[in-house]
Amino acid sequence: MMRKLAYILLASIAFVACKDTEKFVINGKFNHATPQNKVYLFSLDKANPIAVDSTVLSDKGEFKFNHASEDVNFFRVSAGSNEYMIIAKNGDQIKLEADLTDPNMQYSLSGAEEADKLESLNVTKNKYMARINGIQKKFDDLVAKAPDNRESIMETLRPEYSAEIENLNKEILSFAQNNTNSLAGFYAINLLNPAEYEQQMVAYADKIKSNFNNNPAVTAFLVRMAHLKTVQVGQMAPTFTVNSIDGTKINLADFKGKYVLLDFWASWCQPCRQENPNVVKAFHTYKDKNFTVLGISLDKDQAAWKQAVAADQLAWAHGGELMDFEGPVVKQYQVDAIPSSFLIDPQGKIIAKNLRGEQLADFLHKTLK
Repeated sequence: MMRKLAYILLASIAFVACKDTEKFVINGKFNHATPQNKVYLFSLDKANPIAVDSTVLSDKGEFKFNHASEDVNFFRVSAGSNEYMIIAKNGDQIKLEADLTDPNMQYSLSGAEEADKLESLNVTKNKYMARINGIQKKFDDLVAKAPDNRESIMETLRPEYSAEIENLNKEILSFAQNNTNSLAGFYAINLLNPAEYEQQMVAYADKIKSNFNNNPAVTAFLVRMAHLKTVQVGQMAPTFTVNSIDGTKINLADFKGKYVLLDFWASWCQPCRQENPNVVKAFHTYKDKNFTVLGISLDKDQAAWKQAVAADQLAWAHGGELMDFEGPVVKQYQVDAIPSSFLIDPQGKIIAKNLRGEQLADFLHKTLK
């Protein structure tokens, strides 16, 4: 028995000694693959993915990559239009399996700590996505039978659909918060919508700010969250000067003493145009109660901007930089999607963000009554 135990220990030591700690290894297998088709390994540590290796599939759909990455980092395995996220570092022995005919591109990972964590996150995502896709299919089937009832069917299924989305986001946030020392946790937090989870993402950034010093994606995230922190609710609204729609200058400081809805929008943005009637109603309801609106357009076409202002009857001050999302004010307020809005109190403090429809009406009613 002692001789057998000694043999097992020696074999284990030999395995560790033979393990390549200067590279990581991905052993993959794709079902329903075409032999000799190319498979690529992309590095994701730059602004644009870079192909760092390639190989061809065997007759059994198998492939293998050996690549060096001293620091843990993001990689992507691509086969045709199928893409699979990997997190790896030197010494990892990762196993990847997937079915290339799966439209949802589900895949399994194992063999390393980060791979196991990413697998756990993927299992959670897949569970909820199956439910969400089921609701979508139910909607499509019902609409096919009764096309005229599309809107009522949508309203009936909306609560169930929204609940699954909300539960998925809660699980993703919980995973990220429980894995602040893992790149899988960082990947998870970036699956959330910053407009809805801004406070949680800023708090998460504070927790990980010294964990991944050499990772460009994490560094960019930390910089972005630091900027976002300056325009959170409770912060003083950054001041700016911008050209008005008729070429004069508009300064945010000129509005001090009033409640101001700073509204980022554009003529080409359909959700913005759909929200405009709600903003118009709010403006006319409360314009005599120390409230106004300042529109900031992301239009690059001034004629289209002016036409939309007239068509939607937006009877308030308008400024713009004619630079889409690249304008200094747009970047200053960390606007990466529109419509986006900031409600500023008479002292210049941000007191609410991204209020829509009834939310805006209710908030103004409580604040200005």
